[in-house]
Amino acid sequence: MSAPQTPTDTVTDTAAVSEATSGDVLSPAPGTAGEAGGPPALPDADAGSDDAVVEPVDLEDEADEEGGADEADDLLVREGDVAGDYLERLLDILDVDGDIDLDVEGDRASVAIVGGRLNDLIGADGATLEALQELTRLAVAQSTGVRSRLMLDIGGFRAKRRSDLTALAGEVARRVGSSHQPERLSPMNPFERKVVHDVIASVAGVHSESEGEEPNRRVVVLPDK
Repeated sequence: MSAPQTPTDTVTDTAAVSEATSGDVLSPAPGTAGEAGGPPALPDADAGSDDAVVEPVDLEDEADEEGGADEADDLLVREGDVAGDYLERLLDILDVDGDIDLDVEGDRASVAIVGGRLNDLIGADGATLEALQELTRLAVAQSTGVRSRLMLDIGGFRAKRRSDLTALAGEVARRVGSSHQPERLSPMNPFERKVVHDVIASVAGVHSESEGEEPNRRVVVLPDK
């Protein structure tokens, strides 16, 4: 089988990524988005979105059968191998130094490019990274015949963003639990929203939902009734 076409036109020169935990990550205070003097409109439930908890794709039936879990693990390992080969060819073409780390996290394959000067592969606010992740998923799906939910990190960008968002979500959860007023966060991609949802789910007295359409979909943190 021929190798997937390499997206050389995806990578553009970008500035260094700014810090993610500044005060402007929060949208205007609750109450400004709703009717005058009234509470802010509440979002729709987000159970079917990418940032909700998702069962393994195309593997649900097999996981219930003997050997199904092993098959699922084998597929995730194969996804990582295909993604690693694809990204190594990309790095060679772009003449960018970097090592490929492969892992499995939960029900997803995880691939990271580390070392070297990788800012151009990350892009402003991770935009180029998101595009490369989608292209890598397509390459994996073409090889395996199964939709991929592989996660790609470059230069530790996602790891740093996860840490920042975890701290932010914890702070917002405590504030909402105390004030009993919902708070909206700034728009985030599915990865970022899931990080926030996971943190909020672990805090008693509050819960989170998503509202809006991509690319302006955001998390809202609400007090429990």
